[in-house]
Amino acid sequence: MFAGIGGFRIGLEALGGKCVYSVECDKFSRRTYEEWFGSPPEGIDIRDIDPESIPAHAIMAGGFPCQGFSLAGVSKKNSLGEPHGFDDKKHGYAFFKLAEVVAAARPMAVLLENVKNLLTHDKGNTWRVIRTTLENLGYEVFVDVLDAQYFGVPQCRQRVFIVAFDKSRVPGPIDFCFPKFGAGSRPRLIDILNAQPDPAMTISERAMRGNEKHAARHKENRNGFGYKLVDVHDVGPTMPAHYSKGGKEILIPQEGIMPRKLSPREAARYLGFPSHLSIVVSNTQAYRQFGNAVVPATVEAVGAEVINVLERHSTAAQLDGTMPRMTG
Repeated sequence: MFAGIGGFRIGLEALGGKCVYSVECDKFSRRTYEEWFGSPPEGIDIRDIDPESIPAHAIMAGGFPCQGFSLAGVSKKNSLGEPHGFDDKKHGYAFFKLAEVVAAARPMAVLLENVKNLLTHDKGNTWRVIRTTLENLGYEVFVDVLDAQYFGVPQCRQRVFIVAFDKSRVPGPIDFCFPKFGAGSRPRLIDILNAQPDPAMTISERAMRGNEKHAARHKENRNGFGYKLVDVHDVGPTMPAHYSKGGKEILIPQEGIMPRKLSPREAARYLGFPSHLSIVVSNTQAYRQFGNAVVPATVEAVGAEVINVLERHSTAAQLDGTMPRMTG
């Protein structure tokens, strides 16, 4: 669900999983997805999905839209006097439609991802609604905040991961635990940068002055929005979907000249997408896609724990053919 460019698919296929169905309504994300996987997701809104048409499967995964819950999204909507969260007319319905699909398709496990602010939005009421909805469907729910920098990418990217198991098909007690760290050493930003930077990525002096004024205004308002000159020998900050608008959130210092933003290829590596995957959309769309994406390595780590639970607790499912054994 909400396939985007396939971050969930990459992470779960690395564990031996096979994708039997995907859906994504954004035409640019569908173009990237088709290039990477050979066929596009179904191009419809989740409201138009016929759950009966979804093949039998063990795990349903997805990152439902986060704009209504993110700090930046809520701040922007407040400034415009617009509703956010579940009242967001454009995105607020998404979780409830997802829950309807879950209720009809009855996956053994559900794996969802969203922004950290989901847990505290509306004084915690948003998360309580989500948890209660899944529990009322007969699922046991687990939640944690994971940071991608501990799963192989040089980015501080904290995201909420929600895992839910169908209690009627996964006998309890369910001993699921989220992974805290991935394999390998913690990378640095310099590890994913091009040896020869594209001069076109260098921002203008005018843009830099604008960044400084922007940061000063937000400092007066006592919030954290502004530009960020990063230390390339450390991890960088979260890459947002609107990174194409000047790149002020992640600026790479350059000796003797203005700083630069990440190139689209560097942005892909910043999220952990392999270099052999082609970028087939404009720079603006590529930045948006990577800024919205889930980190495949984090999905792989969480997915491995989900599969461990399914294989320990669901012998019956092996027999009914809905869950082929997965190895990785």
